[in-house]
Amino acid sequence: MEGVMRFGKNEKLSPQYIGPHKIIRKVGQVAYELDFPSDLQSIQPVFHVSMLHKYVRDPSRVVSVDDVQVTEQLSYEETPIAILDRQVQRLRTKDVASMKLLWRNKNVEEMTWEAEEDMKSRYHHFFSLPEEDLTKTSQP
Repeated sequence: MEGVMRFGKNEKLSPQYIGPHKIIRKVGQVAYELDFPSDLQSIQPVFHVSMLHKYVRDPSRVVSVDDVQVTEQLSYEETPIAILDRQVQRLRTKDVASMKLLWRNKNVEEMTWEAEEDMKSRYHHFFSLPEEDLTKTSQP
C-alpha cells in the first residue's frame, strides 16, 4: 500500500466515491478526464468508465433562486417554519429538551433535532407565537 493515494481515511464508513465532477473530455474509448477542485489536484484526473457513476438529477432537491435571500457575503440563513415534535432526554444530572424542526428551504426528509434552548435564543420571534401556531406547517 506504500505510495497509494487515498481520498480520505481508510475506515469502514469513509466515503468510497467523491463528486459529482464535470467531465472535461473523453480520453480514448473508455476513459474520461474529470475537472477536480484545487484540493484534489494531486489526484490523477483520468478514470476508466467503470469507475464512474451516472449522475441522476433529483428535481425535488432543486431550490428556486427567488426563495433564497442571499446576503452580500453570498450566504443565507436557514429559518425554521414548523415544530413537528418535542422530546426530553434525561442525562445524569439534567434534562435536555429538543425539538424536531422543519426548515424553510429543506425537504421533509431533512428535518433536524435541535436543542430547545439554542433555538429559543436564536429564533426568539418564532417562539413568541401561540403554541398551536408553532405546530402548523405554514411558511411565514
